[in-house]
Amino acid sequence: MAGLAATVGIGRQALYAIQAGSYVPNTAVALRLARALQVSVEDLFTLPENSAVPDFPTGHVALLPGSDPPSPGQPVQLCRVEERLVASVPSPVHWYLPPYDAIVTSKSPIDRRKTSVQIYHRDGDFGNRMLIAGCDPGMSVLARHLQSAGIELVLVHRNSSQALLLLKQGFVHIAGTHLRDERSGESNMPAIGRIFPKNAVAVISFAVWEEGIVTARGNPKEIRTIADFGRKGVSIINREEGSGSRLLLDSHLKRLKVDPNTITGYAQLAPGHLPAAWQVHAGAADCCIATRAAARLFGLDFIPLVSERYDLVMRRQHLDLPSIQALLDVLGHSRFRGELERIGGYDTRVSGQRLL
Repeated sequence: MAGLAATVGIGRQALYAIQAGSYVPNTAVALRLARALQVSVEDLFTLPENSAVPDFPTGHVALLPGSDPPSPGQPVQLCRVEERLVASVPSPVHWYLPPYDAIVTSKSPIDRRKTSVQIYHRDGDFGNRMLIAGCDPGMSVLARHLQSAGIELVLVHRNSSQALLLLKQGFVHIAGTHLRDERSGESNMPAIGRIFPKNAVAVISFAVWEEGIVTARGNPKEIRTIADFGRKGVSIINREEGSGSRLLLDSHLKRLKVDPNTITGYAQLAPGHLPAAWQVHAGAADCCIATRAAARLFGLDFIPLVSERYDLVMRRQHLDLPSIQALLDVLGHSRFRGELERIGGYDTRVSGQRLL
């Protein structure tokens, strides 16, 4: 077993997990495994005729007082307090001091991109970390599952265009993107081809999500389409230029021949799917463009517009890094995929597939 794992280029634990059916390998691993065993991929991996949904238990819990009752599909955390099982609605907004490694001591008067810091890890080289730029809330799920492999993700929020630029400039390991080409309808590949030279990067699929209109619970303004954004009495919270959500909104407005200047809130920006949904939840806006996952977290209504693939882009020379290999392994784990599907309504059938 150890020899086979070494030949395929994975760990023994991953090979045991494949054998047990708890881990679905990415395409490259599946092909190497089939080649090593001198069989076809179809001989090793087949889909069950009846892929039933796991039979998870149900039960009654006590809702923690002090917050709005959650909507169906909205995630909660459970904790047993003596004889009572209590459900708490987790906040997608972190209301606590973040972890840190250093503090800034001074800025360079010459180069604004450089600064001096005092580091609080004497022997730390931070080699077990990967820096990912993107806007998908599902990255936090990936980070939790990678912790068990000893890999720490440092997540920085940037829209898709900004993330790809940071990767091109060499500031991050991975860029997350969901830029849909208006002409072809294809996700990401046209935009990546315009930014990076041929064979410079690898593209790995993370998942497919739905993006659409997020409205207040019960949709009191009866918003049905983007055309309703121009109605009197309807306000929106927008996204910054370069984001996939902004591109989606602008393409619809252009097709509908709606002047953006007639839309209340068009110039008001939120830096991400969750911040935009939060504005709707707080009553600062009637609607926004965001993912189904963002709507679920706040118990908001959702009207789907498109299904998009969210991809992870990395430099090809980084593919052999142990941290990248661990990430590719996690993308195939059934536990990771199941959590992403349940919490955010993602389609994970493409997770881990190499597209470029």
